[in-house]
Parts: sequence; C-alpha cells; structure tokens
Amino acid sequence: MIAILKHGTTAEQAKPLIAWLQNMNLDVHISEGQEVTILGLIGDTSRVDAELLSSLEIVESVKRVSEPFKQANRKFHPQDTVIEVGNAKIGGGHFAMIAGPCSVESEEQIIEVAEAVKAAGADILRGGAFKPRTSPYAFQGMKDKGIQLLLKAKQATGLPIVTEIMNIRALDLFADVDIIQVGARNMQNFDLLQELGKTNKPILLKRGLANTLQELLMSAEYIMSEGNENVILCERGIRTFETYTRNTLDLSAVSVIHDLSHLPVIVDPSHATGKAKLVPPMALAATAAGADGIMVEVHNNPACALCDGAQSLTPAQFSELNAKVSKLREAMV
Repeated sequence: MIAILKHGTTAEQAKPLIAWLQNMNLDVHISEGQEVTILGLIGDTSRVDAELLSSLEIVESVKRVSEPFKQANRKFHPQDTVIEVGNAKIGGGHFAMIAGPCSVESEEQIIEVAEAVKAAGADILRGGAFKPRTSPYAFQGMKDKGIQLLLKAKQATGLPIVTEIMNIRALDLFADVDIIQVGARNMQNFDLLQELGKTNKPILLKRGLANTLQELLMSAEYIMSEGNENVILCERGIRTFETYTRNTLDLSAVSVIHDLSHLPVIVDPSHATGKAKLVPPMALAATAAGADGIMVEVHNNPACALCDGAQSLTPAQFSELNAKVSKLREAMV
C-alpha cells in the first residue's frame, strides 16, 4: 500500500501519520520527489483502513500495490535510483561501461587489462576472483589473492571494481570492493542476499538463467528489505531451447524492469551470447533499448584465457565498441 501526500506537506506535518502507521507494526518507506512525497507501507496492511487514511487532510490518495515486490517497485519510488561508485554513476540517465576479464589470472594480466579498458573509456573494472564453474575441475579463480590483485589494479588506474561473491563467509574479503556481484547461480541464495542487505555496498544482482523478471525483483527485495537500497539489476540472458548462443538475451527485460522498478538495469552481452563477435551488436542493441550500462568481458589475450576466452573482446575491440556506444547514446538524446 502507498499513501501519496499532498503537495507542500512538510516533514513535521507527516510525522504523526508516520508514527501512527509504525504503531501498526508497518515499515514506512519515505520517497520524497519534487512534486509529492510517497509513503510506502510494508507489512500486513490489511488492518489499515484505506478510506480513513485517504480522508486525512495531508493525504492526496491511497493505493494498494498488488505486486509482491514493494521496495523495488516504482510505485513506491517513482524517481530512478542512481548508484554512484567512484566517478561513475548508473541509472537516472547516467550510463556506465564495465569491462575486464572473466577471471583474474595474474598481476600483470589484470593491470594490463585495467589500463587498457580505462584508456578505452571504461568506467568500472570487472574481474572474477571467485569463479562458480559447472565443472569442479575447471579453474576456480584466485580467490582472496584475486581480490588483492583487483585492488592493485584499482590503485593503478583509479577505476572502481566489481567482483562476484559466492559465499557470505568471504564477505570480509570484499571490504574494499566497490560493487559486490551476485552471480546468476546465486540469484535465489536468499541467506546470502539478506546478509548483503545489511551492508551499504552497491550490489550487482544478475538474473538467474531460468528466472522470471518478477523473481529477479523479488531477489532484489530480499536485499532491500534489510536496508540496502543500492541494487543494480543485470540481464545476462536466460536459458531457452536455442543452442547457437550460450543463452538467449532478453532485451525486453530492460524496458519491463524500467516500467516496474526504479532500480537501474545493465546488460551483459558476453555471458548472454558466449561469442565475442556477437557482443558488439548486442551491446549496441542493449544501449538502444535503454540499458543503464553495459558489462563486457575484455582480455589481453582471449585465446589463452583461463576462463571464457571465446566471449572476450580484445582491448582494441572494446575501444571500438565503446566509441560506437557513445555515438549511439549521443544520437538518442
């Protein structure tokens, strides 16, 4: 349920109403816009008399929210959420290019790639330290050493970093990581999501390979319900009957999420397609669809990559792609 307050209502005037609602064991989420203030009521709202609430002098209208996700809902928060990391902004008209290798392999490799993608215009550096792999015999990542190497790359370039967490026991290792990524396989690891909700770090939440958009937004709700509203959603393709690409990139998700939620949404065409030659056209398509950012894998020597070399761009290819994305965004204004 949401209560829209009349234009000009002050915080002091709203205070008794908020206290009354909180006394009914409801959490009250306050969203202050330029024109109106919205009170989002979370909890058992069946006890709230909507007619009584709407009759109050400072209340413009009362609406019940049918969707199960509340805090991630645009009805609760009409303005776009903007996530700030270092000098980068994501959402609300701001666009970020995120680039880097699938896996951190060595200090030389990650710093070389970091310097290359920064020179090409990247805003954020990505790199895997903990790697969830289908095979237990595949390269599992450098783990804590990988994070330390990412931090060295951050120090060398000034780029904020994003890397994936697989287990909440490793959270202390992420103290200096700018954005914590939750991978597709952990999208419904609710214990992990709730613990990340107790942090104040931006969380990059990837859509599961077989999950609906409502399920993705409900996973975001797990994080936000614990107090962390800094959530970035990521469309990275879903599993269908098509086998030519690694997954099927659902670009309609960008528009649907923007309609349903205030959270920013980025697109990962690398994991969606699994083929480097398909990454640029899908990145451009995602940009045209209104994505708030693109995340691509870039490796200085894809043929020798320890993980996902087939979908990785070279630094030169990323530079070319970033230039095209910039031109497209200029044309869209």
